[in-house]
Amino acid sequence: MTPIKPLLWAELTWEQIAAMRTENIDMVIFPIGSTEQHGPHLPLNVDTLSAEVIAHAVSSQTGVPVLPTMPFGCALGHTHFWPGTLSLSPQTLAAVVREVLEDVIAYGFHRVLVLSGHMMNAAPLRCALEELRHKHPHLQIAQKHVCEASIRVQELYSSDAQDWHANAAETALMMHIAPDLVHHDRIFDDPDRTRNLVFSYAVPQTSQSGHTGEPSKATPEMGAELFAAVVRDWTYVVKKALNEQAPLRPVSPPDALNSFRKQTPDTPLEAAIVTDATPPPQPPICGPPQRIELPTVASDLFRTPTL
Repeated sequence: MTPIKPLLWAELTWEQIAAMRTENIDMVIFPIGSTEQHGPHLPLNVDTLSAEVIAHAVSSQTGVPVLPTMPFGCALGHTHFWPGTLSLSPQTLAAVVREVLEDVIAYGFHRVLVLSGHMMNAAPLRCALEELRHKHPHLQIAQKHVCEASIRVQELYSSDAQDWHANAAETALMMHIAPDLVHHDRIFDDPDRTRNLVFSYAVPQTSQSGHTGEPSKATPEMGAELFAAVVRDWTYVVKKALNEQAPLRPVSPPDALNSFRKQTPDTPLEAAIVTDATPPPQPPICGPPQRIELPTVASDLFRTPTL
């Protein structure tokens, strides 16, 4: 039955955690945000709050437990130009996420959706994903930004800027989920200056006030519609993930060879396999070295032979 409230890991007892595994609940959502400047009109917790609220809403629709939200991410690109940003290094973020999820995996949860509210968390989170998946081959793990619920949601987020930040979408979302934190008198547009650039630049090199996009277009109604679309599409994705299996089951090399033999019974595979017992090919037998007359001058190399 769909729970009325989100299932929050930190509010459960150890017996309730154990009971979820006996009920075949093996997935968790791990929201990760960032504490960073979002222009003069939005608070520092935009990325954290958006990831958390969306994760909780999806949990209430799916019954998947949500880990405590991590409020720190990798926000080095914002520098110290605008006061307030608190950043982890990429290595630290990857290590913290990896160590937290090691415990989750130990309790029998082998499906993990890392849901990030900050774009620049992607690279460190991907490193954590690769290490965990390598160590735990049966782990199913994904790291996504909240806007990656679907193509239509991505288009809503980037409608006013390719390199958006505190833009119309984020401002509208905050007008819906935390209206008291939006400073309406400080809303103004700052265009995207990153189009057609080759290199990646820190935010102070591309934005005059810390944001990019057209937040002046944001409305509470737009935020409500965006929130509903994000939750609806992530709910669909999570429900699908609960039953998803890998396209292929890895097999050991001998099993793979036997499987290939069954598929191609007329192919003499053994004839193409070199084993340790097969003697290496012998070099051809040569006679005594022969004297070779070489040209005495360089021009002889290009002389047309006489027919």
